[in-house]
Amino acid sequence: MSSPDGTAPEPLLYLVHRLPYPPNKGDKIRSYHILRHLARRYRVHLGTFVDSDEDERHVAHLQEVCASVCAVRLHPRSARLRSLTGLLRGEALTAPYYRSAQLARWVDATLREHPIRKAVLFSSPMAQYVAGRPGLRVVADYCDADSAKWTDYAMQHRWPMSWIYRREGHRLLDFERAHALQNHATVFATEAEKALFARLAPACAPRLHAIENGVDRDYFSPRDDRPSPYAPGEETLVFTGAMDYWPNIDAVTWFAREVLPRLRATHPRLRFTIVGMNPDPAVQALAADPAITVTGKVPDVRPYVQHARAVVAPLRIARGIQNKIIEAMAMGRPVVVLEAAAHGLRAEAGRDYLRIPENPAAFAQALADLLERGTGEEIGRNARAAVAAAYDWDRNLAALDALIDGDQGSIMY
Repeated sequence: MSSPDGTAPEPLLYLVHRLPYPPNKGDKIRSYHILRHLARRYRVHLGTFVDSDEDERHVAHLQEVCASVCAVRLHPRSARLRSLTGLLRGEALTAPYYRSAQLARWVDATLREHPIRKAVLFSSPMAQYVAGRPGLRVVADYCDADSAKWTDYAMQHRWPMSWIYRREGHRLLDFERAHALQNHATVFATEAEKALFARLAPACAPRLHAIENGVDRDYFSPRDDRPSPYAPGEETLVFTGAMDYWPNIDAVTWFAREVLPRLRATHPRLRFTIVGMNPDPAVQALAADPAITVTGKVPDVRPYVQHARAVVAPLRIARGIQNKIIEAMAMGRPVVVLEAAAHGLRAEAGRDYLRIPENPAAFAQALADLLERGTGEEIGRNARAAVAAAYDWDRNLAALDALIDGDQGSIMY
């Protein structure tokens, strides 16, 4: 690839906390599309972690896209043990979890061997690899106010985990704030997350920006030739997501125990289908109920979404944008969400989707009304139009180009 004038593209360093391919879960969807966008303009040198055997085989694909790739194997159990050193050092546990001498050496060598003046970081812990680098322009994508997530976790757990999560929230905020003060720009996935971080770290406010996600509307579109995975006559509600992620586990457990029983008396053929990889034992246990199906990983989630009567997102803890929601909306399905999952969603509640307070009876009643009044198709059409207006990757990521280019006299590490 060369520039329009025939010169070689400028090199750029891209550091990501998890292999940005395949785009099959929340953070990887965003990091992949950023990589795809950057690769059109730059020779990208990618430093990242691989945390599963399955992802290991995708490194070769990224080597075809990037000028160079350093993919460090991260073993979650060892990383968790390493993160405990943060207790001794008084730092956030997240930082040592993603600390690697191998990746640090690669970053040193890459910056020494290539005329790199620009770096993009995905997720705050990657900032530790570029701190103190003179002349390097840094744009960091925090996506969400991650420190606030840990504080939210503390309120949902008992001691001692509540203490650990609360401590992590405080220490990680210190880490995020310190680096955001040095970055040329720090990006969040929604205006709501940007505003939250500005309240938590007001000194950083002038350097904060919001860049929304996008949706591939061609891929996530309803099709007549896509067969249903459900039995004839079933009324199916579906939830999709990585089912080893605690907020998703909490969401489906709450829905199965608090909401679904309220609907059964009037909707005896109603089923709840949970679609997603790596279901936690607590999720698997829900399948003992004959009205609940836990699929595990499926080759394609789109048939499950397209043929559901409604998509539910009963997330009681949620940060930033939920890709599962905007993907379902792009497929023209009615989506019913708790308020926590709707923060930052650029659509009109009541018209494009249904937003419900954390009240099981209210959630059940909203679904009952949807099923009985037949309003789902109209809401689904509105949803797809709303997504088309707000969530376009190329249009939204154009703002990233301006931040990377910027004024060369601006703040650098």
